[in-house]
Amino acid sequence: MKTALVILNPQAGMRKAAQNLSDILITLQQGGYVCTVLTTTCSGDATQFVLDHGRDKDLIVCIGGDGTYNEVAAGVLKAGLTTPLGYIPAGSTNDFANSLHLSAQMKTAAQDVVDGQVVPLDMGSFGGRPFAYVAAFGAFSKTSYSTPQTLKNMLGHLAYLLEGIKDLANLQPIRMFIEADGQAFQDDYLFGAVSNSTQIGGMLHLNPENVDMSDGLLELLLIRTPKSALELGQVLLALNTGNYDGCDCIRFLSARRLIFRTEADVDWALDGEKATGSRVLEIVNLPGAIRFVMPCDK
Repeated sequence: MKTALVILNPQAGMRKAAQNLSDILITLQQGGYVCTVLTTTCSGDATQFVLDHGRDKDLIVCIGGDGTYNEVAAGVLKAGLTTPLGYIPAGSTNDFANSLHLSAQMKTAAQDVVDGQVVPLDMGSFGGRPFAYVAAFGAFSKTSYSTPQTLKNMLGHLAYLLEGIKDLANLQPIRMFIEADGQAFQDDYLFGAVSNSTQIGGMLHLNPENVDMSDGLLELLLIRTPKSALELGQVLLALNTGNYDGCDCIRFLSARRLIFRTEADVDWALDGEKATGSRVLEIVNLPGAIRFVMPCDK
């Protein structure tokens, strides 16, 4: 028999993970796995569980939201493991899971972990801190970590939108100088995201044709401050269609290494959790950092 470490966040999303745990474990057991189940109670638990109990396992399974997955993947990296990692999404937005087209039905997602194929998946490094799919600053980025969990559980994506609207009146552009694989530029930006995902915050969608989550590259999306109502309309249209070519306010590119320079420390959202960037911040791609279990039909 093979062994699996199952890490569960019972507070994620609509708190349905615990209700479905029995079906998930039966599915994994029928797939030949003897499971050890550990439940998180606070931030950092999932990473520590991997470090303490993941080294001798044949499979590690995360049940929770994107933040829980971030912690589990960080533990895998920190421990230097090549153990396959399966993800059963149970969060309120599941940006990362949706980018990978993972099933929202937990029993189906568990079966996909049993039957799936292991593929290399990139991660990012934010000043040495790993992230799974996005590091963002500016407009709406704060909402991912400031929105109360109870509100996320009740309203899902709408909770992020409502929370973000509160900050619009106080929104200030951020002056940044950026280098991306040697290309340099600067401006005042309302929003920026470095991602390895097609979905950010449940609201922003990148064209899948422009995103390969295993190509050794991260995608950079920057929105500078619109100077007129016309430019604002162009931004909204470009974000809605995913076509950025005709919008002067948006810069979109892919790069292996990015350096951000600012006059003051800037708050970022790292896979939905708060992170403070230094005045000189390096973000790099970690190619093939995770051996991820993907559904065979994806």
